[in-house]
Amino acid sequence: MAPRFNFLLHAFLCLALATTSFSLSPKFYDNLCPQALPAIKRIVEAAVHREPRMGASLLRLHFHDCFVNKNARGNFNSVRGFEVVDQIKAEVDRVCGRPVVSCADILAVAARDSVLALGGPTWKVRLGRRDSTTASRALADSVLPSASMDLPALISNFKNQGLNTRDLVALSGGHTVGLSQCVIFRNRIYNATNIDPTFAKERRVTCP
Repeated sequence: MAPRFNFLLHAFLCLALATTSFSLSPKFYDNLCPQALPAIKRIVEAAVHREPRMGASLLRLHFHDCFVNKNARGNFNSVRGFEVVDQIKAEVDRVCGRPVVSCADILAVAARDSVLALGGPTWKVRLGRRDSTTASRALADSVLPSASMDLPALISNFKNQGLNTRDLVALSGGHTVGLSQCVIFRNRIYNATNIDPTFAKERRVTCP
């Protein structure tokens, strides 16, 4: 998505979203379309029931929403679940009678409902975002945190976007659900010294 302000709006968890200057509210659609959020929840629950991994995929789409170019390095061959988002959008537009709910809000609510469907906690989602009309692959490639970053680099990366260490912990926790490609962590489980040896051994079984 275009400016860095939209990055802050769409990139990460609700902790970051709570700091924006927009008048976001959990009740934004109460009068505009009270059927919207229940419709999102129904489809998310059905999708996660069919394939539990989809919950993690929808959560990740919310994290990466500002990097909408799916060919950006951080998204290439890894983002999935677009068909569920399309299904949600079509159903929400139907029950609302018109396009009222932004895709950015759909992703934010679907992420929350996915975590809940997987047995995790819930939280209030502040709504009222508007979708950007542009996308920047260059921005996605340059700003998205790399999986190879160490802690100081991650803290610095988040700070550049107005996010703090609490936001970093929240986002990192969101990465404990779902699957990861071996190429992302293979070097650590075979070579790193600051990793639990039992955990590393278990990972080597599925990542030779």
